[in-house]
Amino acid sequence: MDREVVVAPPDATTPTRPDPRSSPPSGRIRRFAHALRQHKVIYFLLLPGMLYFLAFHYVPLAGVSIAFMDYSPFLGLSGSTWSGLDNFVKLFDDPEFVGTVRNTLIISFLQIAFAFPAPILLALLLNSLLSERMKRMVQTVVYLPHFLSWVIVIAVWQQVLGGAGALADLFQRLGFDGVNVMANAETFKILLTSQVIWKDVGWGTIIFFAAIASIPTQLYESAAVDGAGSLRRAWHITLPGILPVMVLLLILRLGNVLSVGFEQILLQQPSVGADAAQVLDTFVYFRGVLGGDWGIGAAAGLLKGAIGTLLIVAANRIARRAGSEGLF
Repeated sequence: MDREVVVAPPDATTPTRPDPRSSPPSGRIRRFAHALRQHKVIYFLLLPGMLYFLAFHYVPLAGVSIAFMDYSPFLGLSGSTWSGLDNFVKLFDDPEFVGTVRNTLIISFLQIAFAFPAPILLALLLNSLLSERMKRMVQTVVYLPHFLSWVIVIAVWQQVLGGAGALADLFQRLGFDGVNVMANAETFKILLTSQVIWKDVGWGTIIFFAAIASIPTQLYESAAVDGAGSLRRAWHITLPGILPVMVLLLILRLGNVLSVGFEQILLQQPSVGADAAQVLDTFVYFRGVLGGDWGIGAAAGLLKGAIGTLLIVAANRIARRAGSEGLF
């Protein structure tokens, strides 16, 4: 006996789960209140971080309006007059600003080209070491400079490469006087990049070590059985395994392409001059904070943030089209 099959008519509809995004605001509020009661400990742990971003990142956004004002601290935001885009026009007509942008881009390019891949190379090198004891010792040594402030780092480099440092004393014994690498404006940008590498290369390897640890060891064992050496294993297994992390960090680095280290450059600017060491961060500090030209400083800071945002969005879109997960 054939089993009778009941077919629903074409216009019949089956109940589906409602989309949370299409629900009314009151429903979303109730669900959030329920989640807050159910996971109140987790939300309580998130509260300090949320307050930090609210106080130091979102509330100060009201100051963006200074870029469109003839701002005076004595009058405040409510008493200052609006000037439209006058501050931006003055900014682009300022020859000092043009040189500032050039210095910033050159330093940022050097840091992306040399300082960004340095932790990757160091992680690959340490991962190829057979001795775990040697690996831990090298990691400890290269981590230490990250915990030093830039004041101490510049002081240490001054004692080695300054006019009265060890290198200058060595050249003086050889008959060469006046060697002061720290005060050489022509090599100052290379010096900055070297300092960043020396200070942060060890700390940057932490993320890449975590990415390498997530790669299955069976891949390395199979490659070794097939006769692949350490270089081939690093090229065909390790690098593809950490590629998503590399893309993510590169996107974040492009967002800070106009931030090249305020404190590091401010401490060394008197020795090389503003022509070689003036960047956007120091320009905003000297013109806005010290010079009292608040509108120009705010306009430069707003322009810097807008360019960084556009670079992040563009780099993320390119990464997703290339097959990577991207940042968002």
